[in-house]
Amino acid sequence: MSTPKVKRRVGKYELGRTIGEGTFAKVKFARNTETGEPVALKILDKEKVLKHKLVEQIKREISTMKLIKHPNVVRLYEVMGSKTKIFIVLEFVTGGELFDKIVNFGRMSEDEARRYFQQLIHAVDYCHSRGVYHRDLKPENLLLDAQGNLKISDFGLSALSQQVRDDGLLHTTCGTPNYVAPEVLDDRGYDGATADLWSCGVILFVLLAGYLPFDDSNLMNLYKKISLAEYTCPSWLSLGAMELIVKILDPNPMTRITIPEILQNKWFKEGYKPPVFQEEENINLDDIHAAFKDSEAHLVMEKKEIQPSVMNAFDLISMSKGLNLGNLFDEEQEFKRETRFTSRCPANEIINKIEAAAKPLGFNVQKKNYKMKLENLKAGRKGKLNIATEVFEVAPSLHMVEVRKAKGDTLEFHKFYKKLSVRLKDVVWKTEEDMKNSEPDDRDGNHKLHGS
Repeated sequence: MSTPKVKRRVGKYELGRTIGEGTFAKVKFARNTETGEPVALKILDKEKVLKHKLVEQIKREISTMKLIKHPNVVRLYEVMGSKTKIFIVLEFVTGGELFDKIVNFGRMSEDEARRYFQQLIHAVDYCHSRGVYHRDLKPENLLLDAQGNLKISDFGLSALSQQVRDDGLLHTTCGTPNYVAPEVLDDRGYDGATADLWSCGVILFVLLAGYLPFDDSNLMNLYKKISLAEYTCPSWLSLGAMELIVKILDPNPMTRITIPEILQNKWFKEGYKPPVFQEEENINLDDIHAAFKDSEAHLVMEKKEIQPSVMNAFDLISMSKGLNLGNLFDEEQEFKRETRFTSRCPANEIINKIEAAAKPLGFNVQKKNYKMKLENLKAGRKGKLNIATEVFEVAPSLHMVEVRKAKGDTLEFHKFYKKLSVRLKDVVWKTEEDMKNSEPDDRDGNHKLHGS
């Protein structure tokens, strides 16, 4: 592949591949050139932020994450601004989403679910003690680090205590419907702490059951089920777990169990070891205000370098779990919002065959060099599913293809990729040794995607 590619630097950070994107922000893998430390760089367009009057909301998100220094919450290191962009430097978490683990393996054992729930409750309790409410807690916003510890992310919908009105309640309806507390849906004001706790209860149910307690294709029916707490606990739950879930999923926030009461619950306390960490005092928020100023003294320099689009070790590390490159071509990598496979086919042939496979599945295809954008013509649960793909040269006779969800529902992305992989079986490369090694490890008998 001889197509040139732009490599960028922002201050001391060298930017790599895109690992996530939304309406107003894009997240890139980056490396601190002074320390070599990998980070995630969230990039926001200043013009879009100003046009949609989101300055205060973005400042709130950044301030929220800077206030929280907890081992089970994604760290925010610093904030920078250029003439056109805001750069938020975040901890790079390598273990994927908790959501992926549920999708891939289904429900967890009570011991495993309890460990994640203990970490979640301790982190949420810490946030609440600092006047911070997340308001969109769900498995997709719970990441795992290389050691398998939980990390809460995405404070884009969080609220600081200053947003509470004179009646002592929050008044913004937000969050994902299946995880939202009934009092949030009522739109009569709610307490951020009790609403977050309801979401924690739904998460605990999903970890133990493998499915949602409240689910309906009709939104009004879903709201009704949530408001009345209409759900059924699966038969395999222990009495202790069932009793705790019932106390958390109490539709009345006034009688709902509190976090101090959960910390004394017998089922919760089993094997509980609160994390030991040192808190930071006098956290400086000056860089946040400076990032939004137009003064040359506060702006960071952006540099661009033209390089060939050959995948180097830096990019390979960003795609692997942690720094273990052995996982890169492992067939049993867990599902994520992105996946990848290797191929010995020429790059142009790979692009053409992806296009030929995607169009019959109802996708519009746009191609530019060795990148593609696939857009589903029909809207799904979260709007139209958009897929981004890119072909990288790893060696002269070997290419890596990344397939990433840009917009839409994660489960719909998983279903799409399963169908795509069947149509691309002649493109995907897999050795006989890989086949022999992967067969005994197929835990549930389901078809695993090549190199995913």
